[in-house]
Amino acid sequence: MTAVQAATALSPGNGPEDDAGGERLRRWRLVLGGDGGGDGTGHVLGGRDAAMDRTLEALYASTGPGPGPGPAGGGRREAGLGGSAPQVARWLGDIRTYFPASVVQVMQRDAIDRLGLSALLLEPEMLEAVEADVHLVGTLLSLGKAMPETTKETARAVVRKVVQDLEKRLADRTRARLGGALDRSARVSRPRHRDIDWDRTVRANLKNYLPEHRTVVPERLVGYGRAARSVKKEVILCVDQSGSMAASVVYASVFGAVLASMRSLDTRFVVFDTAVVDLTEQLSDPVDVLFGTQLGGGTDINRALAYCQSRVTRPAETVVVLISDLYEGGIRHEMLRRVAAMKAAGVQFVTLLALSDEGAPAYDRDHAAALAALGAPAFACTPDLFPEVMAAALQKRPLPVPEP
Repeated sequence: MTAVQAATALSPGNGPEDDAGGERLRRWRLVLGGDGGGDGTGHVLGGRDAAMDRTLEALYASTGPGPGPGPAGGGRREAGLGGSAPQVARWLGDIRTYFPASVVQVMQRDAIDRLGLSALLLEPEMLEAVEADVHLVGTLLSLGKAMPETTKETARAVVRKVVQDLEKRLADRTRARLGGALDRSARVSRPRHRDIDWDRTVRANLKNYLPEHRTVVPERLVGYGRAARSVKKEVILCVDQSGSMAASVVYASVFGAVLASMRSLDTRFVVFDTAVVDLTEQLSDPVDVLFGTQLGGGTDINRALAYCQSRVTRPAETVVVLISDLYEGGIRHEMLRRVAAMKAAGVQFVTLLALSDEGAPAYDRDHAAALAALGAPAFACTPDLFPEVMAAALQKRPLPVPEP
């Protein structure tokens, strides 16, 4: 995000000059920054607009050639909030006052990236001041063991709030979509009334149509098998916990907990970098799952898939979901051989390059092409699309691969 995006998200001013031309000048002044007049707009800010300008300048002002703030070397004032926790806390409060929550989250992310504020997040008062979102959770998880004991409880509270918000958004739809897919995975010829598949029943009995009564005699009923009485499906989520996958790890942990809550599924949750950790026993609480991860480090997909392959007991009833950008640090040909072996055994194999709202990520295109050649296309998936992807995999239908 830039100052341009932040300024265009502002609500209109409240002064008497808020006609079309005045509003354009106001926004350009907020975008360009400066000390009033020197930016070429001739527009001088005051009151609330001046305060908003200060919050933008603290983050997005250009850095001059000199090493410190000020006009040294002819550059403009350097961006920065300093190392003062109270100053940062005030700035966090200001942006929440002047900008909508969606913009606040992005400005916080930019502050962490541009101004190196990660260390300040280790202080409880800082965590209480921020707007919690998926990316903040990823940053907290990446701090890992550097987090002092005095901050851990606050950090868990922040993470839990984000996780609960995600569960409210995603859980019901996921259970409904996958529950329907599992109920329809088997059909019976003597169904109870509530289990009748009326569409298939009508089609199967068209020969018994009575024109004089304008009806079909349902001589043969076709119904859905109930998932609780059928063989359980197995799902293995294999999640790359390298630093670039932070948002995907957060979403995957929430979905893992939702899937684990469904009686008709046996769900396993595996995270990996160069080591492999099975967090299945912690799936009752996605916050515990997240704090069991350790973002950063290398990547050994082959080793992770070897572990997952060893846990497959009923290949024809198993879906393996690899969530990774495919930058493999292990043995490439072995990784591909394992995928081919699992597919040949009947495993439904899904590769997600990302599980987030961020769009297409950076990924290893050679590995993605090789997986596609094996019949396992790799694609980025949004959280809203994930239930449909899983439903298709459980029913062994073609995956709803989004358009590139």
